[in-house]
Amino acid sequence: MTTIRYTDDHEWIRIETDGSATVGITDHAQDALGDVVFIELPEVGKHFSKGDNACVVESVKAAADVKMPIAGSVSEVNQTIVDDPALVNSEPMTSGWFMKIKPDNAADLDGLMDEAAYKALVAD
Repeated sequence: MTTIRYTDDHEWIRIETDGSATVGITDHAQDALGDVVFIELPEVGKHFSKGDNACVVESVKAAADVKMPIAGSVSEVNQTIVDDPALVNSEPMTSGWFMKIKPDNAADLDGLMDEAAYKALVAD
C-alpha cells in the first residue's frame, strides 16, 4: 500500500516501495495558485531539513515556495514540469511531481496529515 501524507502548507509526500519519497503540491495548492508558468527545482544531491524552502513555483497570480515535508536529500527532479509547468495544474498528484528524496527518517511522516485530516483542513 502506498502511503501519502500532507502538510498544512499543501505539499504531499508519497513513500515509494524502494524507500524513496516523491514530493509535490496538492490539487488545492495548484488551484489556489492558478496557471503555473515557471518552476525552479533544487539540485540533485542537495539536503534539506523539514520545512526548508526547496522549490519555487510561479503562477499568473503569485510566486510560492514549496517546502520540504520531511528532512532528506534530493535524489531526482522532475525536469518535465520545468519544460511543461502546466502539468502541475493538470496532474498535481501524478506526473506533476517536483522531486524524489531519500528521507533521513521515514518515521518523520508520522507527524504529517493523512488524507482525511488534509481534506478536513481544506474544507474549512
